Amino acid sequence: MKNTDKISLENAYRLFETGDIGNIEVGTTQGLKQIHKYLFNDLYDFAGIFRTQNISKGGFRFANSMYLNEILVKIEQMPEKTFEQIVSKYVEMNIAHPFIEGNGRTMRIWLDMILKKQIRNVVNWQYVDKTLYVQAMERSPVNELEIKTLLSNNLTKEINSREVIFKGIEQSYYFEGYEKDDSYE
Repeated sequence: MKNTDKISLENAYRLFETGDIGNIEVGTTQGLKQIHKYLFNDLYDFAGIFRTQNISKGGFRFANSMYLNEILVKIEQMPEKTFEQIVSKYVEMNIAHPFIEGNGRTMRIWLDMILKKQIRNVVNWQYVDKTLYVQAMERSPVNELEIKTLLSNNLTKEINSREVIFKGIEQSYYFEGYEKDDSYE
């Protein structure tokens, strides 16, 4: 794990350990910016700032930066009362990909915050297979059923479990290509 990744991972752990997560707005673009800034403030000058250039990954072009602010307003207004609505909002935010770097790690925390507030569940990320998750997210702009099924099968009511939270953070970093370890213990 690169030093920048280690610092960001430690920041993610600290977000929960200190209770600072309770100061983050739930389900808003402002909350998303707050999470991103917390995770990457010491690492990137763009921490917590939405991108102004176009980006792509694996041949997929994310939302055009020229329309990003308008798109984010629409996403923020999406309903989030049911699991299906929440995951639809998550998929749309992933398509927007508002930051230069760190979108996935930021958005998975954001998603869990919405799930916790609205339906008193979180994703138990430690049991979500990386390959299946990446494939489902890649296909989600066309069909959300796969990601909804995968996440639904891994929901837990253990919303305050330190193990669920910290193993989930670790898995989230693993999804981005970082090695897993038991550093939180």
